Amino acid sequence: QVQLVESGGGLVQAGESLRLSCAASGSIRNINAVGWYRQAPGKERELVTRISYGSIFYADSVKGRFTISTDNAKNTLYLQMNSLKPEDTAVYYCNYVVGSLQNREYYWGQGTQVTVSS
Repeated sequence: QVQLVESGGGLVQAGESLRLSCAASGSIRNINAVGWYRQAPGKERELVTRISYGSIFYADSVKGRFTISTDNAKNTLYLQMNSLKPEDTAVYYCNYVVGSLQNREYYWGQGTQVTVSS
């Protein structure tokens, strides 16, 4: 089991920055991927950014503005969000994928609200 606890969301104005954190604990072994997703009201959850086997993916909508990073010593995943836009408003979820190819497990944080006012 992996437990993920998020923090760092809030209300900001357009153009400002926020940093989200996701602290992981438990059986953190054989990590396949870590990432951030978001879900805006009335929309499906979408992938924002992900690190998978050393490769980093960013959604086109956040490229150049968001940065994903990890602190392995602290078992913490970060999402630095700069130049925020109102369309970035959503609940943000961190995600860990662990295990073998035959037995992958998916874990989610509780979600943190990010609201960007215009």
